[in-house]
Formats: sequence, C-alpha cells, structure tokens
Amino acid sequence: MKMKFENAEVSVIKSKRKTVSIQVKPNEVIVRAPIRMKQNEVEKFVETKRNWIEKHLKSLSEKQKLLENIEPYSNEEIRSFIAKAKEIIPKKVEFYADKIGVTYNKITIRCQRTRWGSCSSKGNLNFNCLLVLLPDEIIDSVIVHELCHRKQMNHSAKFYAEIKKVFPNYNRCHQWLKQNGDKFMSRIPK
Repeated sequence: MKMKFENAEVSVIKSKRKTVSIQVKPNEVIVRAPIRMKQNEVEKFVETKRNWIEKHLKSLSEKQKLLENIEPYSNEEIRSFIAKAKEIIPKKVEFYADKIGVTYNKITIRCQRTRWGSCSSKGNLNFNCLLVLLPDEIIDSVIVHELCHRKQMNHSAKFYAEIKKVFPNYNRCHQWLKQNGDKFMSRIPK
C-alpha cells in the first residue's frame, strides 16, 4: 500500500510519543508516530483513516477555492485592528485573569496567520489583532483559553475543566472559530 492521496503528500514524523496522530493540511497529510512503530504499522493505521483523511482534504480544498478571490486586508486596516485590539483585549484579560485567579506578564497584539492566541511559560500572552472582528463571546473564549494555560500548560482534560469553570459555552465558541476563523485569517496579506 502506498501512503498517497490525490493532491496530498504524506509526511511521517517519528518522535518520543505513545500515540499516532494525523494532521490534514491543504495538499499535505502529516502523520506523527512513535519512534518504535514500524512503517507497515503506520501505513495500516493511515489506511484505516483513509475516508476521514479524504473527507478533510476535500473540505480544505473547497475552502481554499472559496477563499481564492478574497480581497486581502490593507495595511491601514491591519493598523486599525491592532489599535482597537490594544484598547479592548487588555481590559478583558485583566477581568478574566482576576476571575480565574491567575497572573500574566506582558500582552502582545499582532497580526498572525495561524493563531488566535498563545501563552508562554513565562506568562506572556499573544493575541491576534483580528479578534476584534469576531463576536465578543468568541474574543472572550480565546482570552480565557490562553489564561487557563497559566494553570495548565497543556490541553488536558484538567485544562478544559478550568476553562469551563469560567466559560461554560467554550465548546460552542471553539466550534464557531474552527468553522469561521479561516474567513478572517485568509485575508491577511501574504
């Protein structure tokens, strides 16, 4: 069996991990597997996930076609998003940090192609300026997500339990962002 999909290259990355994961990107399928897993076992695993992978490749391809003719944000628009985000986000971070019971270091706002937010182990928070284009509840969900990393620097069940203590609607907001986020990020100039 060949690990090949129409219009997609398959990359296998082996590392010190216990499980196999598959990440589907436009024109690429990344398989992360334990170092000791044999190539034929990796291939068998991928084959069991073939329908799921093909469905996601098709969905990504359709999304890309829809986004091809979209006008990118101008530099002026991006500057205004950053300015607005610098007004809004720090206030929300302060509010939710107090509610969650965590501290943080500095807040950075910038235009990012792939992330809505991140939190470093030193407590530095980064947020995408495009958050200001999203519904208020979605902005809050991203802020709460990043602040909860101050309690759990992972994506474990404990981490999500921390989020839901403060933000019970998190799953709905996360789903909205997965379904709609590309519409905003795809307009960032290359």
